[in-house]
Amino acid sequence: MNFINVKGNLVSIETPLVMGIINITTDSFYVESRHSTIDNVLLTAEKMIEDGASILDIGGQSTRPGSTVIGDDDECNAILPAIEAIAKRFPQIVISVDTYYSKVAGLACDAGAGIVNDISGGFDENMFTTVANKKAVYILMHIKGDPSTMHTLNSYNNIVPDITDYMVTKTASCRQAGIKDVIADIGIGFSKTLEDNYYLLNHLDEFKVLHMPLLVGISRKSFIYKLLQTDAANALNGTSALHLLSLMKGANLLRVHDVKEAVEIIKIAQALG
Repeated sequence: MNFINVKGNLVSIETPLVMGIINITTDSFYVESRHSTIDNVLLTAEKMIEDGASILDIGGQSTRPGSTVIGDDDECNAILPAIEAIAKRFPQIVISVDTYYSKVAGLACDAGAGIVNDISGGFDENMFTTVANKKAVYILMHIKGDPSTMHTLNSYNNIVPDITDYMVTKTASCRQAGIKDVIADIGIGFSKTLEDNYYLLNHLDEFKVLHMPLLVGISRKSFIYKLLQTDAANALNGTSALHLLSLMKGANLLRVHDVKEAVEIIKIAQALG
C-alpha cells in the first residue's frame, strides 16, 4: 500500500512521512511537547509544518505509566479548540487525534481530524464503528492492559508472532466495522521491557507480513534515555539513531517531537537506499 485515504484525499507514503506531536496537557513526559494556549499550539503547528511534517497528532492526555487519567469530556475541552484552530489556519495539513475515547474521536473528526490514533487498540467498544462512520484512518497500536497496568504486562511466548497475531485479529475487527485504512503501530514502549523494544525495532521488517503501513512512535521515550543514562530532554541523538534503523527496516511513518531532525533522517535513509 503506497497511500492512505484521508477524508477522500490520497496521501502518499511511498516516501516516509513525519507526524509531529502536539500535546495539550501539562502531564506529558517530555516537557517541551506540552502546550496550554491556542496561540502556542498554532506557533508549534506552523513550525512543524515548515520543518516538513505531513501530519500533526493532537493529544489531550498523557499515557505514560503513572499518568493521571482524564475523562472524555475533559479531553474534548482540551483538544477540540486546538484541532479546530489548526484546521482553520492550516487547511492543507492532515490532523490526527490521539485518543482512546470514541466520543473524542468522533467530535475530533467533525472538527477537522482525519486520523484516529488509538493507543488502546479499541478499548472503547464504540471506537471501531465511530472511526468507520467518520471515514477516518485508524492507527491500531499493540498494548496489553492500559497505561496504569501495561508496565507489568510484558511477558510473551514469542514477541513478534504474538504481536502479529494481535494485529491480524484486531485488523479483522476494524474491517468488519467498516474501517478502510488501518496503520499498524507495534507499540514500542507499551507493555514491553527495554530489551523487547530494541529487539522489536531490529525485527520491524518482519511486520511487513501485515501488508499495512507501519508507524513507529519512539521519540525521546524512556527505553532510549534509560539506556543512555540521561533524560527525555537529552534523548534526541538516541531517537535519531533509532529512527534511521526503523526506516531501514520499513517504517512508513515516524511520530516525533522533533520534526526537522526526523525529516533529515528520512533523506539520509533514502540516500542509503
